[in-house]
Amino acid sequence: MYSVHQPWDPLRVCVVGRSYPPEFYAWIKVPHVRSLFERIAQETEEDFQNIIAKLQSFGVKVLRPDVFDAGTDSHDKFLIPPMTPRDTMIMIGDTFYKNFSSSLPASYQNVRDSTWPDCASWAQFDRLPTVIKRECSQNFGFDQLRRMDHMQIQYQSIIDDIQQQGNTIKHSHDFINGAKLSRIGRDLYFGTDDYSADQSQIKQLVDQEFPNYRTHIVNTGGHSDGTYCPVRPGLIVSLRDIPTYADTYPGWEVVYLQNQSWDSVKPFLDLKQKNQGRWWIPGFEYDTDVINVVETWLGQWLGYVEETVFDVNMLVIDPKNVMVFNYNKTVFDAFERHGITPHVVPFRHRYFWDGGIHCVTLDLDRQGHQVDLFPDRQ
Repeated sequence: MYSVHQPWDPLRVCVVGRSYPPEFYAWIKVPHVRSLFERIAQETEEDFQNIIAKLQSFGVKVLRPDVFDAGTDSHDKFLIPPMTPRDTMIMIGDTFYKNFSSSLPASYQNVRDSTWPDCASWAQFDRLPTVIKRECSQNFGFDQLRRMDHMQIQYQSIIDDIQQQGNTIKHSHDFINGAKLSRIGRDLYFGTDDYSADQSQIKQLVDQEFPNYRTHIVNTGGHSDGTYCPVRPGLIVSLRDIPTYADTYPGWEVVYLQNQSWDSVKPFLDLKQKNQGRWWIPGFEYDTDVINVVETWLGQWLGYVEETVFDVNMLVIDPKNVMVFNYNKTVFDAFERHGITPHVVPFRHRYFWDGGIHCVTLDLDRQGHQVDLFPDRQ
């Protein structure tokens, strides 16, 4: 049976994401834009293969999602490839949580039985006029169902593998996933989507779901793995001073990366004015053809790239080895103090995909048992 209790326990099974292949972009009519995205696709898979090779060198079993062209939603936006599995799934202890369901909710039955019979088939849905697709989505939540179905198919082989291990699988709230949750033995730390989130409501829900854990709400204002990383007992790397560190991780060294790396991404700052900081392809910041393709057709693929500008988004292999996307002196000096070896695996298009190495992977199984690092807590 798979299990994960602490993020630094030796990694045994890991999911690595996948993008669309170069031929997916044949629909792009402008030659230099199509060529650009074909190159991004090819180099993204090359970088994934480098990540896989490094993991396998440590004896890690690697699983990958399937990828297929699923068409568009009611606004003619392409559905996203399975690039960042951690955004929608997590293993907590020996229970696997996912934010999408294989069962069809009642609203899907309403679609199928409604006066819009063509809406019940994804292939037929793609051929409907845009105005009809949007009405289907508005009346029956069709886009949400379509995205859930899309993810279920992409990750089905991985879910089957987890089931074969005997793990319990649950459909969870959207704040129970690997991008927002840190598993530190008996303590679970849940990040918030924004700084105004209702922490009391989240606390009530997680206390009900995890009665055998101590739960904490951390006001991260977005994905917590883009804000801080617990690297090993006694060491955190963080973007900024979160006031709760003294309470949630008492006595740990916190290495801050405030205001670092911005000079190296100056063109990204310029592009923020056009795309709200959601993506960056270096060298094409002012290419209106590229901007139009991304914003018109790939809108759902984009996150908020500022979360992963800095190097807090890391994958811990074991207490002595960590994978990162590039060099950072402050972080590497901290690693040396703690006897940690960093392994650089470049991801050339991280600013387009908005995913650090923690985002594009998902640990399913780590050696070890639950440890209580803060036994004095109630």
